[in-house]
Amino acid sequence: MTSKSKASVEKPKYVEKYMPVKSILISQQKPEEKSPYYELEQKWGLKIDWRPFIQVEPVSEKEFRKNRISLSDFPCVIFSSRGAIDNFFRLAAETRVKISPNTLYFCMTEAIANYLQKFILYRKRKVFVGTRVVEDLASYFTKHKDKKFLLLSSNLGSTEIAGYLKRTGIDYTQVAVQNTVSADLSDLSDVFYDILIFFSPQGIESLFDNFPDFKQNNTRIAVFGNVTEKAAEDRGLFVNIKADTHASGGASMALALENYIMKANSPK
Repeated sequence: MTSKSKASVEKPKYVEKYMPVKSILISQQKPEEKSPYYELEQKWGLKIDWRPFIQVEPVSEKEFRKNRISLSDFPCVIFSSRGAIDNFFRLAAETRVKISPNTLYFCMTEAIANYLQKFILYRKRKVFVGTRVVEDLASYFTKHKDKKFLLLSSNLGSTEIAGYLKRTGIDYTQVAVQNTVSADLSDLSDVFYDILIFFSPQGIESLFDNFPDFKQNNTRIAVFGNVTEKAAEDRGLFVNIKADTHASGGASMALALENYIMKANSPK
């Protein structure tokens, strides 16, 4: 890291020049399903690479036991990722805890709920499904408000969900079952991309964990949402492209990218 603190880094003075874009690095795992980025790549003749800047590691049994809780004490469990499901049942086995067949599961998306079928006999009266945001599950939370909820998260927490539960007076306990850490990107030290795309502050942190002396120069920075934008600016980066958080991440970012590329790659 540089000797300056994050807060002391001044926002750079920058004039957008809209230089041509030929290569893009997206700091996520490459999706297997159809993606709007594939259409962008073909339409504009781009080279788009995918590389996760962060990775998730399971919390060990020893680390989990420091919480002094038993997974069987909670009749309601909230899952916001498939990784949380994996680690919940792994830790149950490692701590020799039997999960009641009457446990209720609250899943943020249908994909998460479907994944739960690997571990339980799926019944609609036991599994409640949202579409994207915590408010989707509001009626189910209210119906079971007298019960104790367990919110499973990474070491970074689930701020949005925890905030909602607190505001609505639901009795919940949040516990980390996985740790989000910076991935090793050392093999990218001599690789240049016209645009780097970030979807979270942790991606920005990973960039500087791996390359403490990173200089933006002609690299364009694309971010998803205000929090990621602030993390980039706190590190002295100029944000060239910002995607709207009111739409899904991929579609919103792809639209913001294309709007930028239309200006950058059009004949001057």
